[in-house]
Parts: sequence; structure tokens; C-alpha cells
Amino acid sequence: MKAVFLDYESLDKNDLDFSGLKSAFDDLELYPATTSDQVLARVQNADVIITNKVVVDASMIEQCQNLKLILISATGTNNVDLFAAKSKGVVVCNCQGYGTSAVAQHTLTLMLALATSLLKYDRAVKQGEWNTSPIFCLLDFPVVELSGKTLGIIGYGELGKAVAKLAEAFGMNVLVGALPNRPHNESRIPFKQLLPQVDFLSLHCPLTDETRDLIDQQAFDLMKQSAFLINCARGGIVNEQALVDALRQGKIAGAATDVLSVEPPKDGNDLLAEDIPNLIITPHSAWGSVDARQRIVDQMLENVEAFKQGNHTRQVN
Repeated sequence: MKAVFLDYESLDKNDLDFSGLKSAFDDLELYPATTSDQVLARVQNADVIITNKVVVDASMIEQCQNLKLILISATGTNNVDLFAAKSKGVVVCNCQGYGTSAVAQHTLTLMLALATSLLKYDRAVKQGEWNTSPIFCLLDFPVVELSGKTLGIIGYGELGKAVAKLAEAFGMNVLVGALPNRPHNESRIPFKQLLPQVDFLSLHCPLTDETRDLIDQQAFDLMKQSAFLINCARGGIVNEQALVDALRQGKIAGAATDVLSVEPPKDGNDLLAEDIPNLIITPHSAWGSVDARQRIVDQMLENVEAFKQGNHTRQVN
């Protein structure tokens, strides 16, 4: 089988082992990146297309006469026309659950950084403020403990549960919130009732019409002034201007986000202003541990080997 990986640099930083995946094919062409006008020429004779973010639409699928399998090196499938693939008998498989530990770890890292004013103290030391301290330490910025604090989680799937497990190890009280207009019970607290109770709010739900701008001005008005917001889900779940206003006005104590509404923020973003207090931004890197990225490669190999045996592991169409 001839395979083409259209955008391997979105996954590999020369730190992954591709030997198993390469051995699964007679020929595997690796392209660092592929523009929309390059796709057809690269995939037209392929039996297998591997893509992370490059779009494989109905027209492309129709023109690939040898195509049998599309491997998505991610969980999201919005870049592949699943209906067109199914109509032509092309199997589409994705990768699943590869980044749970990485994202949960990153979430707790952001919580700890906010709770300990870690970046502020690091900056103060590097600027020489410790050198001139009249006492042995610096205590210029607030430090709070996670132990005994309440963590609210929105989105209690695999990721939310992994974060809850780590938080409980720190002695936190975990509450799970129900999305607005969703059923709630003893284990799920109505969204608006949850917000005033939490010291930390962590988001792990998908971005849908229902969750877009879920955290808006009204939500911030319901939260404690001492509360922190963590977003390792999707940027559009938080109304970014509302977050800017909440931080500048002191409605919440701080926030950390691994995601923005448009990525990368080539045209800027309100959250990138330098005067926003107590905001940490990381570049959608929560998922990207070398362990998690290697799991993606390994899962793609599993998907290929299963396909050869007539099975369709992680098929999404």
C-alpha cells in the first residue's frame, strides 16, 4: 500500500518513532506541510491518506481512485468529508484518548501556577527584587493552597475525570456542573448554582452551539472574586472580551488558558494585551507531550494493521 502523510510536522518535532508506521506500508511519503492546492497531486495515487489538519473534501476523495483508508492523526474529524468517504467505501479512522494524561497534567500545572503566583515570583527574582528584600524571602504576591479548595468541572468525560482524580490527590473538593439546559441530578450541579461555589473552574467540554460563550459576563458576575478560571478545552467556550473585562475589573482573581478562539492568533487577540492582570496563556500545547504524540503514531499503526485484517479500529464513518 502507498500512503501519504500530508502534514507530519504538526505532530512530529523529530522526537517520535515512525519506524513501525513506515514498515506497515510499501511506501510512505512524509510531507512536513501541504497547502490546499498541493493536496490532489500528492494524494491522487495513494491507497492511504494520513492527515492532521489538511482538508480532504468530497472532491478530493472522488478523484482518488486507489483510496481505501484515511487516517486522521487527531480526534477531530471536521477536516475530512466522512459522508463522501463512506459513499465511496473509504474507511476513516481517528485517534482517541491519547492526550488525557498530558492535558490533565497541564490543567493542574496552570492551577498551581496561578495558586502560587509562580510566574510573578519568577519574574521578580529575575528583575532583582529578591536581592533587595529586607527579609529572607519575597511574599509580595498571594499564595493559596489547593488543599481544601473547591474545583468545579464543566465537561466530565475522560479528561474531566482525569483532572478530578489529580485534584482530589491535592485535597480538593470536586464538584461537577451540568451544562445549561441539560438534566442535573445529585452528581451534577446546575451551572449557575455551581459558579458561586468554586475556587477554581476548569473547562473540559467540547465547543458546540450550546457551549459557545458559555463563560460570559453573567458567568463572571456569579463567580467569587477570589476564583480562578482554567480553560484547556476550546477558546470559543469563553467570551474573550468578557474575560478581559473580568480580569481588569477584578471580578475574578486570575485565569489561564491553553486555547484561543482563533489559532494561531495571526491577527491578534484581545487576551494578548500586555496590561491584563494575572492571565497565563499557553499555545495549545497541553496535548503535546512526546508521550501523547507517540501514542497517536502507535494508534495509527494499530488502525492500519486492523484494516489489513479486515477490522476497522476507531472507525468514525
